[in-house]
Amino acid sequence: MSERQKDRPWLMRTYAGHSTAEASNELYRRNLAKGQTGLSVAFDLPTQTGYDPDHVLARGEVGRVGVPVAHLGDMRRLFQDIPLEQMNTSMTINATAMWLLALYQVVAEEQGADITKLQGTTQNDIVKEYLSRGTHVFPPGPSLRLTTDMIAYTVSHIPKWNPINICSYHLQEAGATPVQEIAYAMSTAIAVLDAVRDSGQVPQERMGDVVGRISFFVNAGVRFVEEMCKMRAFGRIWDRITRERYGIEDPKHRRFRYGVQVNSLGLTEAQPENNVQRIVLEMLAVTLSKDARARAVQLPAWNEALGLPRPWDQQWSLRIQQVLAHESDLLEYGDIFEGSKVVEAKVNELVEESFAEIERIQEMGGAMAAVESGYLKSQLVASHAERRARIESGQEKIVGVNIFETTEPNPLTADLDTAIQTVDPAVEARVVTALQEWRDTRYQPPFNHPRPCKALERLKEAAKGTDNLMEATLECARAGVTTGEWAGALREVFGEFRAPTGVSSAPVAVAAEEGTALAAVRRKVDATARELGVGKLRFLVGKPGLDGHSNGAEQIAVRARDAGFEVVYQGIRLTPEQIVDAALAEDVHAVGLSILSGSHSRLVPDVLERLRAAGAADIPVIAGGIIPSGDAEQLRAAGVAAVFTPKDFDITGIIGRIVDEIRTANKLDPLEVPA
Repeated sequence: MSERQKDRPWLMRTYAGHSTAEASNELYRRNLAKGQTGLSVAFDLPTQTGYDPDHVLARGEVGRVGVPVAHLGDMRRLFQDIPLEQMNTSMTINATAMWLLALYQVVAEEQGADITKLQGTTQNDIVKEYLSRGTHVFPPGPSLRLTTDMIAYTVSHIPKWNPINICSYHLQEAGATPVQEIAYAMSTAIAVLDAVRDSGQVPQERMGDVVGRISFFVNAGVRFVEEMCKMRAFGRIWDRITRERYGIEDPKHRRFRYGVQVNSLGLTEAQPENNVQRIVLEMLAVTLSKDARARAVQLPAWNEALGLPRPWDQQWSLRIQQVLAHESDLLEYGDIFEGSKVVEAKVNELVEESFAEIERIQEMGGAMAAVESGYLKSQLVASHAERRARIESGQEKIVGVNIFETTEPNPLTADLDTAIQTVDPAVEARVVTALQEWRDTRYQPPFNHPRPCKALERLKEAAKGTDNLMEATLECARAGVTTGEWAGALREVFGEFRAPTGVSSAPVAVAAEEGTALAAVRRKVDATARELGVGKLRFLVGKPGLDGHSNGAEQIAVRARDAGFEVVYQGIRLTPEQIVDAALAEDVHAVGLSILSGSHSRLVPDVLERLRAAGAADIPVIAGGIIPSGDAEQLRAAGVAAVFTPKDFDITGIIGRIVDEIRTANKLDPLEVPA
């Protein structure tokens, strides 16, 4: 076959951003020079949750998991010397998506771009934030309004932009089965499209344009055949919903348009070199089938379970895509699965089961009602608990973790400090100083921004009424308003939302029948409670800082509950002060802190110091998360009783260790309970 007839490859991206706008800009320009064909911007947690870098909750989080963008000046520096009119930029941003799109548009205008030519995507799927990722800010109603206003605005003003990326990726990370992943994503899409249709902002004849700009961001796990069939099922279901529910006639508008990040959940800290072949298999699931091929692909790096990938690691992942697209013959053929009875049967099964679950959610009042009732969250927590139980029992095999664990020394991780990217702790202070300078000088030359207070007042007025919020947001961007000021003004009007945790309603995933490991731990828990003269041992599970990835914390909380603990778990986004206050008020016997964002070095010692100051230094503190071994040693030296990382997959064993630490702290003799 001649080169000319080959299909065009998908957009190739690398999810990137860290430290500062300047450092990230340099990284983007390097990646583009290596042949990357689109940008994928990772924002730090304060930016994602609407806080300025000097806010109390931003401590330890600035520039950690992405780039801090606090105002128009940061956005200018982020895209300096990158012509936005020629870019296709994906921004992973949800609660503050409208704000970041406004900053992006204003920077493009300053570059002289025609904004009707801007191409890219704002993730902007708030439902999965309530369920799995935890960067929501406002309640469901106002959040849906922000999304609706953005969709209406972009269809008229930035017609090539995808204003929402309905995101099943994080649902799979939170434990979703393929059916749940499809059904919950489609239910979110229905909620969004219904809201746009019912808002009156888009005439019926333009709904095809709206549907045509809805994109999806999905996950591809290592179960290769099932994942490929899932993508074919997604396409069929979307085609049917858009035709039957919204009357969309044009098949181009009904096409299922999706980008993919292959699964980070399945990446292992143990024998991390195995992650390379996992990533390749997962990429094949979303590229081999021409009729269900991803429009854009970004691959994680082999070392993401260890920490932040370096530029070289990201280059390796980009090269994996390039070899498939340019060296193999994949793009020379039609759909190679057409006519397969096995594939057809699996796709039909997924379609049927997904529609049944979509119908169940519609009967509850739709996706938003199913979020508020806690139904969706408790289903995910239960699915995740079942998956963990299968791994612990050995029923689900993970190479290097619970099977084939013997290994040669790994030259890639021989020096772990250089095997991952580290963020200089001094970055936060520099970013905070730069923000203070921006606030002090934004009205003066060369910026000459109008006073931001007027723009913020206009934003609040619009929020109280029914006006589209995009125009007032653009005015704020041009006035030099900060991310925290914009979100703060809307918090005043809309309030904040604490999502259901799903922990109390999650069913028991691991039976405590006689002879099981959990039964042995239950006996230890009961015996320790008796010796301490309390009805039940009390365990506080805390999520300090802005890290909203709560899957691990929820699984620990559920298993501790099933082992006989009284568990105090208040959800995400707490300050060290709030965690210590809760520990004292509930008179707990141990505190478990879960952090995956890298802010453990700052926040865990803060909790320890506050417990000491309150005279409660005898309460053992346990830390868990993506914590490099050097950091783990420092935490233990600071007084942390135990540190657990993703390689510690035996949750029942972890709960047993927590009981041991409670006994040690209370000077009780070691308890030998026969397993």
